[in-house]
Amino acid sequence: MKIGKNTVVGVTYDILGEDGRVLEGGKRPHYYLHGGYHGMFPRVEEALAGKEAGDEVRVRLAPPDAFGERDPRLVRIEPRSRFKRKVSVGMQVRADAGGGDREMPVVLRVTQVNQSEVTLDGNHPLAGQTIEMRCKVIDVRPATLDEITHRHVHGPGDEHHHH
Repeated sequence: MKIGKNTVVGVTYDILGEDGRVLEGGKRPHYYLHGGYHGMFPRVEEALAGKEAGDEVRVRLAPPDAFGERDPRLVRIEPRSRFKRKVSVGMQVRADAGGGDREMPVVLRVTQVNQSEVTLDGNHPLAGQTIEMRCKVIDVRPATLDEITHRHVHGPGDEHHHH
């Protein structure tokens, strides 16, 4: 089956930096609903259209087409005393986005720690970088009406479950 609107696509992928080093990825499949549902970068989705299981694509993405530009407003420095447990560079912490009860907490990465302060960064670690995404199609199937209605994949390989 060829990839088209309202197909469920399973891919394995690697994300490479400008130096050709693998930054993210691996053999764990990623499943998404094809057709503009925001489950895959739009330019990668365009490259995958019409492909079948076994096909591979490589797409070079500038920051606006991938993880965005770095936003200095998403970096904040907090007093170390605000943290009840030990913090170290690379840890992720949840924080209130400041928008009230209904707003989802944001995930911030600890990027620097010294005696008195902790630097937290809400940017994606690959923000501001040009990347190459290499995808191998491992599965293509028609989406169910339920998946189309909910605008995401259900079932095996899907991390979303209705409660």
